[in-house]
Amino acid sequence: MEEITAGTLYIVATPIGNSRDMSPRGTQILTDADIIAAEDTRRSMVLLNKLGIKNKLVSNHKFNEYGKAKYFIQEMKAGKNVAVITDAGTPCISDPGNELIKAAVEEGIRVVGIPGCCAAVNALAISGFDLSSFTFFGFFPRENADRRKLLERMRRGDTRTFAFYESPLRIMSLVDFFIESAADLRLCLCNDMTKLHEMSFRGTPAEVKEQLLAKGNYDKGEYAVVLEVAPEYVFNKVEHTVSPEAMLVDAMVAGDLSAKEAVAAVLADENNSYSKNELKAAALRLKKMFE
Repeated sequence: MEEITAGTLYIVATPIGNSRDMSPRGTQILTDADIIAAEDTRRSMVLLNKLGIKNKLVSNHKFNEYGKAKYFIQEMKAGKNVAVITDAGTPCISDPGNELIKAAVEEGIRVVGIPGCCAAVNALAISGFDLSSFTFFGFFPRENADRRKLLERMRRGDTRTFAFYESPLRIMSLVDFFIESAADLRLCLCNDMTKLHEMSFRGTPAEVKEQLLAKGNYDKGEYAVVLEVAPEYVFNKVEHTVSPEAMLVDAMVAGDLSAKEAVAAVLADENNSYSKNELKAAALRLKKMFE
């Protein structure tokens, strides 16, 4: 019997807005692939129709990628080529794909990257900030306690430039957080990059807020955000951090509160940098200590 040669796993970047940004090589790979693993088959079908590509689309989103990895591996072992795409940009950058790639590497299957668009890289490139080093964080946290913790982390690092994504519905809340925290930094908010109404908002958090309000419908479209921490805003020494247990005990004694009430009180404290989950875990540890 003729030995079957395993197929290849292609990681294909797709446009972040303008379909003309699709590379000729990426188009050819998608045309030739036996299977296209897509984050959202409905959205991917729009792009594939524009490119004149008719292939077998299979769902591969964050809720099923663990189970689907086995299926794709079996198909590639049978000699089929699989191309992974997401709704927009490069797979695995705050998008599904990692589980399948790890599984393919473990099985000795060839993995090939087809470069192209990435919203974070594009935003960094047009920011005008120092890019000798930078850090990408994915989506910015939703809770203020987690935001404060991340802001403190950024102030303590050797890197001063950071990139992340944010929902249009939370973009003003994020800018307000920076203003209320008196954060000494500069922002570059990139909205709807490569699309017809692409806009960038630049300046201090207060200046960016004015620009967003002037735009009016700022809660539309996708945002890639780049920030640069001012040199004088960077921590130059390691400061003592109070443990979450100590903060909870202080709150319980000062306000005659239960552990549950103390968690809520500490979360509301603007000086707190612990998340809700960290405080709950600390409350459980305290409970075990005094049982």
